Formats: sequence, structure tokens, C-alpha cells
Amino acid sequence: MRFIQIFEFTTTRIDAVEALMDNWVAQSEGRRTVVRSVLTADRDRPLTYVQIVEFSSFEGAMQNSALAETAEFAQRLAELCEEPPRFRNLDLVRTDEFA
Repeated sequence: MRFIQIFEFTTTRIDAVEALMDNWVAQSEGRRTVVRSVLTADRDRPLTYVQIVEFSSFEGAMQNSALAETAEFAQRLAELCEEPPRFRNLDLVRTDEFA
């Protein structure tokens, strides 16, 4: 079953967060288990962002979380945020594509 992790964070330094993400992508090449990642900006709450990360399974997500690159990413992300990021862990029940 596909698994999705959502994390919400606030930052005044989104460019630094995106650079951090680019660095994680480069460093975790060949080892990461992420299927898809989407970064969104909240239109109603300035400086608030939601990252949606999809994995093929919960086990794959845990494998990804165990990577040293992921631990470093999480630590550095927290340093760039105004408050600690909030996480949600979700089993994907249904997907409908309409476009």
C-alpha cells in the first residue's frame, strides 16, 4: 500500500529550504525510496509550506528515514523553520486522476 508523509512548516527562508532539498536529492541518489515529492505554498497563511512525499510503502518510507542524508535534511530543515515542522503519516487509500 502506498504511503504518504506530509509535513507543514513555516519559514522566511524558502530559498534555503529549496537548496537544502536539492542537496538531499543529489546526495541520496540511488538510495532514496521517495516516489514523488510536491512542495506547496499555503495561499491563506503566508510563509507556510506543505511538503507531500509519496512512497511505495510504509516500509519504504522507514528505509528512507533511516538514511543519514534524511536525518541531516530533517535537522537542517528544523533550523530554517520558525517553529518545528508538523508531520502526518498517511496510508494512501484511493487516488483518482482527472486530467
